Amino acid sequence: MSGLLRLTDASFDHQVLQCDRPVLVEFWASWCPPCKMMEPILAELAVEYEGRLQVCKINTDQNPRTTMLYTVQGVPTFIVFEGGVPKGRCIGAQSKGQLVSVLNQVLDQTRWPDTTTVS
Repeated sequence: MSGLLRLTDASFDHQVLQCDRPVLVEFWASWCPPCKMMEPILAELAVEYEGRLQVCKINTDQNPRTTMLYTVQGVPTFIVFEGGVPKGRCIGAQSKGQLVSVLNQVLDQTRWPDTTTVS
């Protein structure tokens, strides 16, 4: 499945935790200007990493269960999941380069198993 997926509490487990590849999830809110600025960057990443990584968004106001489960206290928050486990987290607006750096670290760990966590 390609493109930027929009998640809900109901779809999160299937689309993220059971995904067969790493997943970047942006926790966002409609009232958040930095979140709106991130949308074109996420769309670019979805295209550039197609087949290697799934890129998703979940609205924190409409999906409180997942937001609370992952202790999201500010938006935007980005969490990279691999094998259903959070492997990296960034809080606040990020440049494309910053997100690519975190993604590449996680993707490198996926290829070469390691116990370190990207922070």
